[in-house]
Amino acid sequence: MTNSVGFVIPELFAFETPLDLERGGSLPRYDLMVETYGALNADRSNAVLVCHALSGDHHAAGYHEA
Repeated sequence: MTNSVGFVIPELFAFETPLDLERGGSLPRYDLMVETYGALNADRSNAVLVCHALSGDHHAAGYHEA
């Protein structure tokens, strides 16, 4: 058994349009950093979204030892 998550692709998406915040105010621009692991299957049913804002880092896999 391997502990590798396989091929990881980090991507940066830069948004130049304002993002309105729920409690008022807005961000004039923002960046979204994501990583993808593996590939989508033919019907695109194997995607999983992991939100981990508390880590302060986009690298979700490999932070803790198995």
